[in-house]
Amino acid sequence: MTDARTVVFDLDGTLVDTAPDLISALNFILDREGLPPVPLLSARTMIGAGARRLVERGLELEGRSYSLKDVDRLTGDFIAYYAAHIADASRPFEGLEGALDDLGAQGYRFAVCTNKLEWLSKLLLDRLGLSSRFSAICGADTFGVAKPDPAILQQTVARAGGQLSSAIMVGDAGPDIGVARRAGIPVIGVEFGYTEVPIADLGADRLINHMSQLPAAVELLMAARSSA
Repeated sequence: MTDARTVVFDLDGTLVDTAPDLISALNFILDREGLPPVPLLSARTMIGAGARRLVERGLELEGRSYSLKDVDRLTGDFIAYYAAHIADASRPFEGLEGALDDLGAQGYRFAVCTNKLEWLSKLLLDRLGLSSRFSAICGADTFGVAKPDPAILQQTVARAGGQLSSAIMVGDAGPDIGVARRAGIPVIGVEFGYTEVPIADLGADRLINHMSQLPAAVELLMAARSSA
């Protein structure tokens, strides 16, 4: 079945509120380096470009200079700690499972396209009991490219058994809007995520502020695709 309608989700800040565990892991690394912790609220916007970039941003806040080798080591330590605590406080955003139930009943299939590492993404979704809902879970290392490179979205949709002409992206930040635009598919922006630039300024086709609004937004965009 290659004409399945597919909804592709970003992970951090879109499907799951992962900030508490990500920032806890970052603060573990910073504390070990003798640096002050970053506050959760302000650090939320640092998330979304992968583990290494999060570590780099944490170090940059204190103006410290680290070699590439040091950053490699700290990133490895961050990932190890984070993996051990990946679902301590991370939870799906309110209304997610109901939205997936509603869309699933209408024949949609789902995929994850994230800049998180694939194995960490699968581990998180496993711990939250969500993995079985997704036909494909793809990370920055799955195809060797990251968002906003359109290849990651194109290949995620293909792996899920769908096609771009009947796919929609859902995300919270610039890379999600960018990858959808470059792949030529509509995109829904969520207003509860981790973007530095307000999602309303990034040009999504529709915005939602709660997951309960997702099914209607998807249906409107898919109807527009069908009539175009």
